[in-house]
Amino acid sequence: MKIDLTETTASKINKALVQGRRAVGTPAIGMVLTLVIVTDEENAYDALKAANEASREHPSRTLVVIKRVSRSPRNRSKARLDAEVRVGTDAGTGETVVLRLYGEAIDHAQSVVLPLLLPDAPVVVWWAVNSPKNPAKDPLGALAQRRVTDAYAAENPVAELAGRADTYTPGDTDLAWTRITPWRSMLAAALDQAPCTVTSAEVEGEEFNPSCELLAMWLASRLDVPVKRTASAGPGLTAVRMESSCGPIVLDRPDGSLATLCMQGQPDRAVALKRRDTSELLAEELRRLDPDDTYAAALKFGVARLGEPSGAQAAPAEETSAAAAPAKPAAKKAPAKKAAGK
Repeated sequence: MKIDLTETTASKINKALVQGRRAVGTPAIGMVLTLVIVTDEENAYDALKAANEASREHPSRTLVVIKRVSRSPRNRSKARLDAEVRVGTDAGTGETVVLRLYGEAIDHAQSVVLPLLLPDAPVVVWWAVNSPKNPAKDPLGALAQRRVTDAYAAENPVAELAGRADTYTPGDTDLAWTRITPWRSMLAAALDQAPCTVTSAEVEGEEFNPSCELLAMWLASRLDVPVKRTASAGPGLTAVRMESSCGPIVLDRPDGSLATLCMQGQPDRAVALKRRDTSELLAEELRRLDPDDTYAAALKFGVARLGEPSGAQAAPAEETSAAAAPAKPAAKKAPAKKAAGK
């Protein structure tokens, strides 16, 4: 069921939600969270499709915020809100409200969203594109317990990771990190099987894929070894190679679907490492609403430190900055009389 509202208000939208639930017999008590999607008109369909598929595992109220920039100065000064309310089969297993903001309403999206949040339920904000520099300081991000971005959608993904590290706040996460969950699980399981000491590692993947940098930073921060980042034709991550005291450990995925795990003294094993859809990534992020400390540690390691010797990686930032700073000349000693206060 769809209900279109033009030049409406949050109060009228809530009434339409109640009307739609009564018409289709859908209760509101089954929804576990509010998912706020911030996107543009071009990417709204794909983002909403992913959210509807994820709602099969996490029934939620989905609020899609689309900021429509008006061309004429007159329209830009006039606030307007259009909404499309979807319940029943048109909204997955929850309910959906598509909000189109015009004029001055664009700068006050949080005032539109706040009355539509489910009471006593966690809030997750997902920026499908054009994420803010500091998600926690964003007016919409301030309403959420969990803030999801996607560095892969940025114009410069690697620079985006550096910005994320500078503004990280507990509750922030990124779909570029979610994409490497199967890789991290497989590599951790491989190292558990053989009690070896890893001495170096190499991560191979597409040049502008931030998941490759995040995986390399995770390995470097956890193993305290130099990790090299190399480019390949893709798709996505293609290989991880680790040198250890037990011989090389290689996880190779040339086709984006099936990987091969090679370890010294063991037969090669085929591993399913399929590239996952956005809906699967989003569903994974909605399973946990607590801060991801592992992501924070990997992100704050820094892309610039990849490939450094392990000793340089372990050096505290204070010591590094002190060593790089020029030595100050020694201060002149004050005369005895002046020092004594005479």
